[in-house]
Amino acid sequence: MSCDRSMDRREESQAGNGNGNGVVASSRPLLASQRLRLSPNTEHVPENYDDLQLEFVPSVFSSLERYLPPSMLSISRDAKVQYMREILARYSSEGERTRVQKHREYRQKIISHYQPLHRDLYTLNPGNFFAPSFIKAVSVNTEESFRSIISEPSPGVYTFDMLQPSFCKLLLSEVENFEKWVRESKCRIMRPNTMNKYGAVLDDFGLETMLDKLMDDFIRPISKVFFPEVGGSTLDSHHGFIVEYGKDRDVDLGFHVDDSEVTLNVCLGEQFSGGELFFRGIRCEKHVNTETQPEEILDYSHVPGKAVLHRGRHRHGARATNSGHRVNLLLWCRSSVFRELKKYQKDFSSWCGECHREKKERQRQSVAATKLELFRMEGESRV
Repeated sequence: MSCDRSMDRREESQAGNGNGNGVVASSRPLLASQRLRLSPNTEHVPENYDDLQLEFVPSVFSSLERYLPPSMLSISRDAKVQYMREILARYSSEGERTRVQKHREYRQKIISHYQPLHRDLYTLNPGNFFAPSFIKAVSVNTEESFRSIISEPSPGVYTFDMLQPSFCKLLLSEVENFEKWVRESKCRIMRPNTMNKYGAVLDDFGLETMLDKLMDDFIRPISKVFFPEVGGSTLDSHHGFIVEYGKDRDVDLGFHVDDSEVTLNVCLGEQFSGGELFFRGIRCEKHVNTETQPEEILDYSHVPGKAVLHRGRHRHGARATNSGHRVNLLLWCRSSVFRELKKYQKDFSSWCGECHREKKERQRQSVAATKLELFRMEGESRV
């Protein structure tokens, strides 16, 4: 087998969503001039889009439909699809959409030739994958059940036992088998992102459906409770990958934010020392390079099978892995609804630590100025 070698490494980012490539206007006017609803119509039952060949996964359209203007809920499915396509097309240029199509073709070449080692990994089996405490908490599906298994070592960073050791071993074995096949077939694979030179995109060799179910049935319910302000309840697409650190692998990872609304990070093993995650506060794009406050500092040591869940805009990095081999599963979860709606709201960064501090400082100054004016007026009244 020969994979498409023409794909430049600069394109080897996450599949499916454009980022920073500009926006082009649709060639057709929108069917309605109204904006999307700010809150979903929870009583509306969306259409089923599974039978259509669409640019995005069908669940994206079903999720977005609940936010359509009320006047559009009763129109035909085809008209709804056209309207939503035009909205989603705003996220990427024509060149980006071409790149995405090439990536789909590249992925299909791999899937049609690669023979999985552990086929039971490709369908989600909660009893074989997850820790019993995690399964129970998600089945109850309340804030109380989630908090019963979750620790919050720093505001906005949540940790909990998630994966069984047997699942970690199977996934590690599958990744090793895929990397062996890549070497033998001399196929140039796309790496997870522009920062990691080692690792693999799990979606590229058949695990997309399993990871979709992981996001839909397990991560979205938790995110709905803990990350509602960044689209936690409307996560509808993902980028799933493995990163590897150690000798002859990546050593560390620089300070950055993720192209996600919510990020799941689970250590799979194996034996290693070092490699701590460090967090330094949540920031919007305007404040991404601002100072870290003492209360925002967290260093976290990985434990195999234990998950870390945080906002994509939570600044973080990874310290050097001093010895051994560390492998982590990453799932960047995104919400097309959130990305559309945030363009309509002037103040959409109440979750940003620096925005919050600026607001509190303005309030403090306003109160101080009011007190000063009252003291002045009181002094004048006594004269």
